[in-house]
Amino acid sequence: MVKIPIRVLVVDDEKDFVEMLSLRLNESGQKVVQAFNGKECLDILEKDGVDVVVLDLKMPGMDGIEVLKEIKQRFPLVEVVMLTGHGTAETAVEGMKLGAYDYLLKPADFEELLGKLEAARNRKESQEERIRRAEAKLMVRRSGGLS
Repeated sequence: MVKIPIRVLVVDDEKDFVEMLSLRLNESGQKVVQAFNGKECLDILEKDGVDVVVLDLKMPGMDGIEVLKEIKQRFPLVEVVMLTGHGTAETAVEGMKLGAYDYLLKPADFEELLGKLEAARNRKESQEERIRRAEAKLMVRRSGGLS
């Protein structure tokens, strides 16, 4: 069975953390892009196709919650896994209400993170497929194929 890499954008202001996580994700067969702040994350999303964003919550400038809101407004199908060393239950609940797929505390178990990335990508692909089917039905109806 061919494993399709997950396109992951890792966003954190801690450069060493981003580089180490990116290295591990690349070694596990994923396709990784890096960003070190919220603006850079949003700029990358404008240009690159990404399945899942791994997003730190505590960053200077735009914090993770602000970035999450912007991602969900501008790129609603992109899934977000929040990752932080400063997490609280309240922040987790807020992020989930805003559309984050899931939430992990640093240091996260790598296998658990991989599982969440796979599940998040699957949810994104499922949503994209439902949209394609709905669009196809709409085209058939508009062309007079169905009543």
